[in-house]
Amino acid sequence: MLARLRGGDASAFDAIFRANYALLVRVAETMLRDRATAEEIGQDVMLELWRRREQLDVAESVRGYLVQATRNRALNHLRHLAIERRSEPHLVESATSVPPTDRAAREAEIEIALQEAVADLPERCRAVFELSRVEGLKYSEIAARLEISVKTVEVQMGKALRVLRQKLKPWLPTGENL
Repeated sequence: MLARLRGGDASAFDAIFRANYALLVRVAETMLRDRATAEEIGQDVMLELWRRREQLDVAESVRGYLVQATRNRALNHLRHLAIERRSEPHLVESATSVPPTDRAAREAEIEIALQEAVADLPERCRAVFELSRVEGLKYSEIAARLEISVKTVEVQMGKALRVLRQKLKPWLPTGENL
């Protein structure tokens, strides 16, 4: 089955999808307690399987590979949610501590600084950042659109955030990160 998948056989992919998708959703849902997100993760994992079929290096079973990929994506999603929750109090606090007239001026100043900082990013780094933060694409979608690996997207996004964090440091409250 794996050899047929590597060769681009859509019926092999269909068989693998039908045999494993429900399991992947259950694994993700057990970890996330959110059916919709679990289904999205299951779909993403299966889509990546198809996209990377020719380079696929499965040491054991396809099912084991898919389950591990699903766990990894679910953990990444949980980490992302934790980061969002940690940053919420800072956002509420900074929004309420500035008088309304000053807040509008400060927001405009920050927006200009952000636009300049993003424009100064290297081309690929800027493209990855904008596809992620402006268009809301997932790393796998960005990788497909730019025809690069997901790992390259992760590296470029990390670089973009480091550069932006440094350039926007004067506008961030002490101890707050992007």
